[in-house]
Amino acid sequence: MITRPLGATGPLLPEIELGTWNWGREVSLDEARGCLHTYLDAGGSFLDTAASYNAGTSEEFIGSLLRNGLRNRLVIATKAGVDPRTKELDVSRRAMLHALDESLRRLGTDHVDLWQVHAWSDAVDLAETLSALDTAVATGRARHAGLCNYPGEQVTRAWIWEREHSAGPLVSVQAEYSLLRRGIEQDTLPAASAAGMGLLAWSPLAGGALTGKYGVTDTIGTRADTPYYEGFCERYLDQPDDRRVVEAVRLVAQAMDVPAGAVALAWLRERPGVVSALVGARNADQLRASLASCAVRLPDELTRALDAVSATATEAAVQP
Repeated sequence: MITRPLGATGPLLPEIELGTWNWGREVSLDEARGCLHTYLDAGGSFLDTAASYNAGTSEEFIGSLLRNGLRNRLVIATKAGVDPRTKELDVSRRAMLHALDESLRRLGTDHVDLWQVHAWSDAVDLAETLSALDTAVATGRARHAGLCNYPGEQVTRAWIWEREHSAGPLVSVQAEYSLLRRGIEQDTLPAASAAGMGLLAWSPLAGGALTGKYGVTDTIGTRADTPYYEGFCERYLDQPDDRRVVEAVRLVAQAMDVPAGAVALAWLRERPGVVSALVGARNADQLRASLASCAVRLPDELTRALDAVSATATEAAVQP
């Protein structure tokens, strides 16, 4: 698995990041263990979680799995700013630092490798939020700090603030990015690049739509058929332009004799500024299908074709 540096001072990260959004909801502890070891065996080392994921259960699962001596093999990233119980956004300094301490308790570690503010909020002064990140790094509770779901203008403002006040630079921006959602190319991605921050792409398969498993109308038995994911998945199923992108991915996959999801991930991993693509899975077999994409490299002419057909995919992201 290829590794890339995260920003100017961050760690080397694998091109695929293991997401744990569904750990404790769709994924049991035993299934999570299987996913983690499958990921490690493939050369992976980067786990993504958040204080709010399933009321902290995702972090608790990770903490349980780390008891087997795996901590030194992993780069752990978590987020704060969304209340685990109410889902309300609070990025105040006090709330952020309290959430970090609770995350460390659940994870069973004295530090995380990357701590991120989960989403932009204009209800709290940006300097107050960033001061929490700075304190976390200065006190050793976080090795590095980053942003999630920030508009480009706010990425630039944060970069300017941290150059003047921070103990260490912001190293990353996490944002939705895929062939079906390219809106960050207009602002967030250029801002992150100018600031020397790496891009961590969430939902690189567009909720599974780019695997081709949903079809055009039949979603029975898939994630889109469950109440929890219905609103999330329908964003990728209803627009004619999106269906054209999915069909183009299918045709490229057919021509290369590889899975459609591997094509979508291969396209994303080669986008300028992208350090790692965040992939989730319900079981080890599903994860193996995504990890197999690491062996796929798209010919230039097919990349250009996918660029052209997906050029209008600019819908704004929503918080995961």
